[in-house]
Amino acid sequence: SRYIKSSTVLHPSSTNKVNIDKVPTRRRRIRSGSHSLRGWVQGTDGEWTWEEDDPSAAYTPISSTTTATIDGESTGEISVQATPTLPSGKFRPKQSLGQNYLRDGNTVAKIVRAFAKDAVETLAASTSKEDVAVAAKNDNLVDPTNFNSLKQQTGLRAVELGPGAGALTDVLLQSVGSSNLQCIEIDGRSVELLSEKHPSLRIHHEDVLQVDYAVLAKEEGGPLSIIGNLPYYITSQILFALADASHGNSVRSATVTMQWEVAQRIVAPTRCKDYGILSVVFQLYTTPKIHFKIPPTVFYPQPKVDSALLGLHFLGPTSLRRRLAGVSPAHLRSVVTAAFQQRRKTVRNGLKKLALEVYGGDAERVKEFFERSAGEV
Repeated sequence: SRYIKSSTVLHPSSTNKVNIDKVPTRRRRIRSGSHSLRGWVQGTDGEWTWEEDDPSAAYTPISSTTTATIDGESTGEISVQATPTLPSGKFRPKQSLGQNYLRDGNTVAKIVRAFAKDAVETLAASTSKEDVAVAAKNDNLVDPTNFNSLKQQTGLRAVELGPGAGALTDVLLQSVGSSNLQCIEIDGRSVELLSEKHPSLRIHHEDVLQVDYAVLAKEEGGPLSIIGNLPYYITSQILFALADASHGNSVRSATVTMQWEVAQRIVAPTRCKDYGILSVVFQLYTTPKIHFKIPPTVFYPQPKVDSALLGLHFLGPTSLRRRLAGVSPAHLRSVVTAAFQQRRKTVRNGLKKLALEVYGGDAERVKEFFERSAGEV
């Protein structure tokens, strides 16, 4: 397991290191060559999986017809089954993949409703007035509150990251159709499960961090609309990959779950503790919005923290270039990272190392640079 080094492990769903040898006996069980630590079981292959306290209850499907409301608007009735029936003991969530499956039908409906809203709004923003007029004349305008109308939406290219057991996938297929949806999944068990359940669904067995969104968008014929229940431990990496993809107009919107604190940093105003690299980058590249807070109880297994559903409307290449005023995105990232890496330093001292690199180690030129007035720089 990537989390094991000697006798020290990174506790699942936590950032705290735990020494197995110091865990009280009552919390450590050894059986058949495996270790159990607070609900997570380490097998002989080193993988941590979640141990069902009651297998029959853990994989009982939660089916319902619900009316979800988001941003003050109703979704109408949506049939959902949040946790598909899974083979007990064979499809346990893996800690190494950060798997926490959605198991609440109302939350699933709200997430898909928010995705529809984000996708349609960004589509409308990039559609010419002439095309809108033609659609209105033909009575072909898409209503994001009507799930069935999304199948008629020209230009909707939905990509789900990490579908897992398929809680979101099942509802997405109802709303956008298999021709407008494809999934990226690294877990072979999920690929097999979803392929059997939805033969027409396009699934890429691939690491989400290795996805080439530019190629995917080109194959699909235009910008992508992203949705996903993201693993906490790679959330920032995924978001930065999407931001980079937006440079070439490969990604139009993203509606994703993440840790509540991370979402707060992204939408944080200036002059507050939460304002940092994520705030600067994603408030420049996107129009971010927290749709709603998600409690731990809607996931299986339950994480230790609250989550959020965040919507990101990417500006697109033209608007982004105008907003950056000619600054290279790569250079921007370097400056922002240097400025916020050591928050207790002044901006000047934080940027000094970067300035030395730019001026080839010439300390005099760096000093001269910082002594200039802001207007001259």
